[in-house]
Amino acid sequence: MKLFLLAFVPLFIAVDAIGVLPMFMNLTAGLDRAVVRRIILQSTLTAMVVALVFLAIGRFFLGLLGITVADFMIAGGVLLFVISLNDMLSFEKTKIIIDPESLGAVPLGVPLIVGPAVLTTAILLSNQYGYGATAAAIAINVLLAGGVFSMAETINRILGKAGSKTISKLASLLLAAIAVMMVRKGLMIYLSGN
Repeated sequence: MKLFLLAFVPLFIAVDAIGVLPMFMNLTAGLDRAVVRRIILQSTLTAMVVALVFLAIGRFFLGLLGITVADFMIAGGVLLFVISLNDMLSFEKTKIIIDPESLGAVPLGVPLIVGPAVLTTAILLSNQYGYGATAAAIAINVLLAGGVFSMAETINRILGKAGSKTISKLASLLLAAIAVMMVRKGLMIYLSGN
């Protein structure tokens, strides 16, 4: 249970379902409830499959490329930091017009629910806490994102636009701190020669 919780928290921050909620509302505005439910199911399934497949074979491909855990921690940490910095400094997400048939898969499933931050975090966490705990944490976080999208109208009404933005920025700040920690740990592994 402890390993699951240690994997769950960074992935919860990386998924950032509340932060993605305004984009979800923007993309699904004006669509029929049945269509929105189908989009939520499609996005959840897509995100789950992509994350778990990457978790299963990502390390193998890294090995083929000669990329060490330390290399991936440093690169992943830098990438997460850039993503979080971009999120913290962006002011308004623009409206994108996308076909409702593919909206759940792209961009909601990938890259909004499961993007570079989640994939990088998953590989690093699997190295620390194992595949089982990380896979379970991914599954629960993706399902939670689907739940948040299902309750989008209620959550948006409770939090309001300012509340959603505040939570999103706070999640980005926490993601930046996790990114710095990953770079620090990667450098420590690299410098120790392991």
